[in-house]
Amino acid sequence: MPVSTRLVEYNYSRKKFEGLLAVDNNSPGSRPTVLISHAWAGRGPVEEEYAQRIASLGYAGFALDLYGKGVLGETNEECQALMNPLANDRPGLQARLLNVIDVVKKLPEVDSSKIVVMGFCFGGLCALDVARTGADIKGVAAFHGLFSAPENTRGVKIKAKVIAFHGWDDPMATPDDVKALGAELTQADADWRIHAHGGTMHAFTNPNAANPGFGTVYNKRAADRSWNSFKLFLEECFA
Repeated sequence: MPVSTRLVEYNYSRKKFEGLLAVDNNSPGSRPTVLISHAWAGRGPVEEEYAQRIASLGYAGFALDLYGKGVLGETNEECQALMNPLANDRPGLQARLLNVIDVVKKLPEVDSSKIVVMGFCFGGLCALDVARTGADIKGVAAFHGLFSAPENTRGVKIKAKVIAFHGWDDPMATPDDVKALGAELTQADADWRIHAHGGTMHAFTNPNAANPGFGTVYNKRAADRSWNSFKLFLEECFA
């Protein structure tokens, strides 16, 4: 399917942001939409490529921006400095995420009643936090996400379906963290599932991840399996 992309500027708290929208040119009108929340470096080629992959399925894909127009980290230190202020202010992060969902819902290519949010690493935490707010969307998906629960959403019932694709050997989300997430989602009455891949570390969907000492290693088998499962999850959410 021929896929086209366009940049979408939006504002939040007097700051400019820029996302990328991808759609299939053969499907006019509004369509179910997946927002892709970026890893700690910011909106980059990985998220944009996923937006296009999603568009090729007949949906719209929107690679969102949480840092500001043109802001990207290159070194681990730069990425940490960009992520930490948001990761340490979960209510502020959630407000920023809900704002971009509202922006995307107003786009003419988007069916505002059929929204899923996915994300990688820090973006996986973002996807889970959208669900934790009780947002009225169809689903969220975390790929090798961070699982720590915020303090401000305790007692909120989760409306979105939740799926997490996880590497069992991920040092940034341990088996105990997985159990804690399952307990949290159960307490919130969520429709949830966690796919844990054995012999798999953090960042397993990223072909450039090759640092076992840091805990980030690409795993094609886990990446392919999680993508195929995610496509089925989208079919369920958008039915």
